[in-house]
Amino acid sequence: MISRLSNLFLYPAVNEKNSTFFHSPPFHTFSRIQFFHSLEPPSNNSKLFMAKSAAQHPITLSTDAIPRVAKTDAQAALFDYLHCTRGLSFLDAEHISKNSPRFLAELIAKVEKEQDVSRALSRFFRYHPINEFEPFFESLGLSPTEFASLLPRGLIFLSDDQILLDNYHTLGDYGFPRTKIGRMYKEVNELFRYEIGVLDMKLRTYEQLGMSRSTVIKLVTCCPLLLVGEVNNAFIKVLEKLKEIGFDSNWIGGYLSSKNTYNWNRILDTLCFLREVGYNDAEMGILLRKDTALLFQGSGKEVYVVVGALLKLGLHMNEVYALVSKNPQILSPKCAKNFWKALAFLFEIGMDPEYTAQILSSHMKIFDSHSLKGPKTVLKNFNGCKHSLCQTIKKDPSAFFKLAFKMNNSSTEYVDARNPNNFVKKTEFLQRIGYLENSEEMVKALKRFRGRGDQLQERFDCLVEAGLDFNTVSSMVKKAPTVLNQSNDILEKKIECLKNYLGYPVESIVAFPSFLCYDMERISVRFSMYKWLREKGAAKPMLSVSTLLACSDARFVKYFVSIHPQGPAVWENFKKSLSSS
Repeated sequence: MISRLSNLFLYPAVNEKNSTFFHSPPFHTFSRIQFFHSLEPPSNNSKLFMAKSAAQHPITLSTDAIPRVAKTDAQAALFDYLHCTRGLSFLDAEHISKNSPRFLAELIAKVEKEQDVSRALSRFFRYHPINEFEPFFESLGLSPTEFASLLPRGLIFLSDDQILLDNYHTLGDYGFPRTKIGRMYKEVNELFRYEIGVLDMKLRTYEQLGMSRSTVIKLVTCCPLLLVGEVNNAFIKVLEKLKEIGFDSNWIGGYLSSKNTYNWNRILDTLCFLREVGYNDAEMGILLRKDTALLFQGSGKEVYVVVGALLKLGLHMNEVYALVSKNPQILSPKCAKNFWKALAFLFEIGMDPEYTAQILSSHMKIFDSHSLKGPKTVLKNFNGCKHSLCQTIKKDPSAFFKLAFKMNNSSTEYVDARNPNNFVKKTEFLQRIGYLENSEEMVKALKRFRGRGDQLQERFDCLVEAGLDFNTVSSMVKKAPTVLNQSNDILEKKIECLKNYLGYPVESIVAFPSFLCYDMERISVRFSMYKWLREKGAAKPMLSVSTLLACSDARFVKYFVSIHPQGPAVWENFKKSLSSS
């Protein structure tokens, strides 16, 4: 609050009725415009973007087409209007002017015939006060269609809604990214109606539960409803359950995503279900470390889906508990998806529920590493006759998996040898990523890359979809061809572990693609040890992946495990936990 007041004293609001201001702007107005120019050099080959009036079509302009010099001038003019004329603080005016591109495009369209955009907009602002809530909400990360219904009636000046600004400043001062605040306002605008001090007090209450400020920010950004009313009881119980398992209060912060919302009651039910299944604290800790998506992706929805399906198929609850206890991976999002597809497949071809339950419950493990074909594809081998397919599966339940599930890597070499077309597809794939036809390099690659061409392409695309560009992935697989000898599920699991567990960007494996070739046990135990050391302040943050994985166990113990007094004991616990899973 003191810093905001000091801004007002340093940069006092200018009286709009003072005509001398408009005819003779103060010196810092021009210096501010020059400052924007220095940040973004103008483009010589640019033309001013033409657009229709926003009164007819609310902000349908392409911001990419705006010349850089025009955009810079418009930003400077909007900043000066908000700060010097309207009296907003320096930081508020700067953030709004730099983060409302669509509103700027609309302003530029209004003065499209003028060569000097900054001068034209300054003149425009004298006679046309803008609705300040529009660029304000856009700067908070909302699109025009999202904030159209949020605009207050009868108000156009931000200073007329001081309660809104006070709560906005509370969130900004606490550390919330301003571009994320818009989503919070859209979902729970009651937060912005609190009296001074109330919102800050609610944030501090969550800190008192043992969470760091950064964790509170991630949590509230995802779940702003937590700040409405009293502290959420379900969330408190989830924290208590996680502490019993061995996780501290900040553990969840590494797995929350602002793109998702979370149902804490359902997450609590999932933890309770795992306890009822028979998992003890150590086993639950291992399970959640290996597959955090079980809790945080869909808020444990897969538990409801899988358990509900098994119960409807006629299994008793104790049978469900036994199945899940032996096959915990079935509760992960990917396995649950494959399970649900298999269930839908069998129902579509008319399989009896009794046989369906028997087939699915006896082959739970296969859902972890295989993807499923569609019924139409499989029925082609039976001339479209569903009855014939059902009878075949009843005689030999394993036939369902042979027919419906895609082959794994161990059988692809046999397929390649029998089918020349698959060999051609494989060479075509290799040519697409840069191998020369009939070269020695191509001959070696054909031996090192296992699988059909379409399978290799799927795995390649998996890495591209993870956030890497085509050329980068091409160079990675040339350095470490065995990367593409793994299934999509394994590749995704390793990348997810890197991003969600350590918080590393996917680009961190570009220099060390062999990371994707290490087994999950080595990755899990070393990442767990390093994260523990990092939390204790005994290891540097963001060490390279190669440093953590490429060295031998003896060197890892010497340079990582032994640097902390408790390190050897923790290291042994991690190894025992993973080996027993």
